[in-house]
Amino acid sequence: MKNTEIPEIYSIKKTSKETLAKWYHLMTVGRNIDDRAPNYLKQAIGWSYHAPYAGHDGIQLAIGQNFVKSKDHLFPYYRDMLTALSAGMTSEELILNGISKATDPGTGGRHMSNHFAKPEWNIHNTSSLTGNHTLHAVGVARAIKYYGDDAIAISSQGESSVSEGYVYEAINGADKEKLPVIFVFQDNGYGISVPKKDQTANRKVANNFVGFKNIKIIHCNGKDVFDSMNAMAEARKIIQEQGGPVIVQANCVRLHSHSNSDRHDLYRSEAERTYVQEYDPFAKFRRLLVRYKRFTEEELDAMDEAGLKEVKAAHKLAMKAPDPSPDSIYDFVLPEPYKAEKYPDGTHNEEGEKKKFITALNETLKAEFRQNEDTFLWGQDVAHKDKGGIFNVTKGLQKEFGKKRIFNAPIAEDFIVGTANGMSRYHEKIRIVIEGAEFADYFWPAMEQYVDSSHDYWRTNGKFTPNVTIRLASGGYIGGGLYHSQNIEGSLAAIPGVRIVYPSFADDAAGLLRTAIRSRGMTMFMEPKALYQDPKAATVIPDDFEVPFGKARIRREGTDLSIITYGNTTHMSLDAAEMLEKEGFNVEVIDLRSLVPLDKDMIISSIKKTNRALVVHEDKVHGGFGGEVASIIMEEAFEYLDSPVRRVGSTFTPVGFNRILEKAILPDTGRIYSEALNLLKY
Repeated sequence: MKNTEIPEIYSIKKTSKETLAKWYHLMTVGRNIDDRAPNYLKQAIGWSYHAPYAGHDGIQLAIGQNFVKSKDHLFPYYRDMLTALSAGMTSEELILNGISKATDPGTGGRHMSNHFAKPEWNIHNTSSLTGNHTLHAVGVARAIKYYGDDAIAISSQGESSVSEGYVYEAINGADKEKLPVIFVFQDNGYGISVPKKDQTANRKVANNFVGFKNIKIIHCNGKDVFDSMNAMAEARKIIQEQGGPVIVQANCVRLHSHSNSDRHDLYRSEAERTYVQEYDPFAKFRRLLVRYKRFTEEELDAMDEAGLKEVKAAHKLAMKAPDPSPDSIYDFVLPEPYKAEKYPDGTHNEEGEKKKFITALNETLKAEFRQNEDTFLWGQDVAHKDKGGIFNVTKGLQKEFGKKRIFNAPIAEDFIVGTANGMSRYHEKIRIVIEGAEFADYFWPAMEQYVDSSHDYWRTNGKFTPNVTIRLASGGYIGGGLYHSQNIEGSLAAIPGVRIVYPSFADDAAGLLRTAIRSRGMTMFMEPKALYQDPKAATVIPDDFEVPFGKARIRREGTDLSIITYGNTTHMSLDAAEMLEKEGFNVEVIDLRSLVPLDKDMIISSIKKTNRALVVHEDKVHGGFGGEVASIIMEEAFEYLDSPVRRVGSTFTPVGFNRILEKAILPDTGRIYSEALNLLKY
């Protein structure tokens, strides 16, 4: 859709003087702060990162004016200062963010400056990973559509960020699902120093999407207030009347360097820099107001003075605001989980029919979806009426709960995780379960969103946490080889802000899954797929069984050696303990169940009793989670040890496909027995 096709709602002649005055005031205040921001850094006050918006004035004013606070959802990017101001944030709030004060409404000083947000108004805090919030906008738009709201999601970004693969995933998903989201591309021709011609073949990046079936594309002059206002109004109208999504491509100019750490004179000629100054949108708007006699020069001068006074007053207030306290760094890493009251230690003594691991997962999912109608599940290959994922864990869910709650996602792992993050932003009651990838090894494309989601709670100073459970079929012993048999929990455990659980038995799988779904925050739920149908993992499962996070389980009492393990190797460790019992040794086997948080108390208590420790897991010894466990034992229970702490795990190689190679790589009962015997005889 070209500019000429946009119905004229706003113009210099038709727009009321009151509205024009409001816009001019916002633009005056915004420019004043934009120009002052670098001085804070020079004075060592803060604002160490500032990306000036000058040259984007028209489109940013229009985005903010078309945002309905506490109803719509706005995802600004780091250059969106005027957008945030136009959306309702105050001068003081912008400066509080810039100088990283504790009272910054978006992050409390935890996130870098120029990331303006007010979560209580649905002005969302986005990361500095440029463009990744498109996925969040799509996710919340999915919730808007599902719940029948007439709101919209607005994602704003620079044109160069559209080169990111996850942006294509977001737009593809929004197009497929016909979601009410506006993607605004603020095109100033540069990605830092990289010109647009090095980013994309199309002169207008929005035209990369002309082949998409449902999306509408609007081109506008982002330097012009009226063209931008009309474009945003038309985009909203299209969504209201036809459904979304819409791309608004706004042609802008960048008057200054990319940021205060950039020097554009190194890659832009003096002629170009002079040329863009002539297209200053704010100066043009001022000239129009005078030329068409909407205001006199004197009236505008008075408004300029009023804007300057407002910014000076805001500066004084912001400077008096408290700084973040060093003692607060541990606040909001993880929200408090659901409290398991019926089974506070995550154990039971019930008797009856044993159920397999896969049955435990399937039945628990169904029970939780019945219990909370605001629970959703999606992933790859999870929603056929006669099939549920490659292993049939989700079989029957779509049949019972419908296609709107259980559905397939594109083969795009980042999209799966990112839209879960976004949808959970719509309402605290929503709980989302995703199959992050069909095998854990395929999860790596989603790491961008995993890392971003992991610090949402901390980054927003406790104002938002994604309530998402990520299920992954993990581990080997199935002859799967590369991308089908690896373990990744050792890598994930180094990232704060996500719980990681790894059950070994059916009852713990049910109890941990129930706790994960009911809890606030994000949980990585690792499933040892070799145990899905294994009779060894089958147990009695009480109705409504719950297992708290951070609570290990003693699977075998002992006095001579502690084997600390989880997942597939729990069963091998139990078998090895049985073999050692025949030789007169009494071995204790602790099933961790939960890696993050970790039950250090039970580990240390066991070491005090047995004085020996063997840490066993399927993952590689090198860099595996067992190294963390061994370190804790050495640091906190060293005086109780009668022997070194040893580890058993896989070799420092990928897991091979041929069964001979797999056997040589992965740990087994024999290796555990041998290493345990060495420790017992030490």
